[in-house]
Amino acid sequence: MATNRVEKAWENMIINLQTKTGKSLEEWIEIINQQPLTKTSDKVKYLKTAFGLGQGYAGLIIYHAKIQAAGKADTPGQLVAKQYSGKEQLKPIYDKLLSEIQKFGNDIEVSPKNSYVSLRRNVQFAMLTPATKVRFEVALKLKNQEPNGILEALPKNGMCTHRIKLSSVEDISNEVLGWLKTAYDKAD
Repeated sequence: MATNRVEKAWENMIINLQTKTGKSLEEWIEIINQQPLTKTSDKVKYLKTAFGLGQGYAGLIIYHAKIQAAGKADTPGQLVAKQYSGKEQLKPIYDKLLSEIQKFGNDIEVSPKNSYVSLRRNVQFAMLTPATKVRFEVALKLKNQEPNGILEALPKNGMCTHRIKLSSVEDISNEVLGWLKTAYDKAD
């Protein structure tokens, strides 16, 4: 049972996988393990093209397949804790942003990875990353949006199109939250 919001979101994503595909996480792990693929990117591509899965669900399946093969699993809470090891001063930024973002709606999937947290609705709309010991980055998917003020353009080949750099909780302005809400709304 989940003990925090991140773990609850992780559990919901696993439940949604079963609901949307009719297959359990264990069935998906068996499917991917039967493939002769070794690279993660090839496995993701296979799940997306062969079954029409989104990036988030493909990543979830591959992550859990690797965990199962290694014999241990990091919980979402453990993944987040690892991200902020040595960057503890940035954790309040993450906590505040996540709290504000979850007010947008109850359809947000919070999916911690090794180095960032993916935020999804129907598609990924943002990533929260402790980029350095002193800089936090919010990456956003805002197609066809010109850079503006704190909103910087990212290289065109990435999943996200823009980023905002933060260094303290005080940097979380209405403008930051407005850009996050816009990305959330576009992910509908």
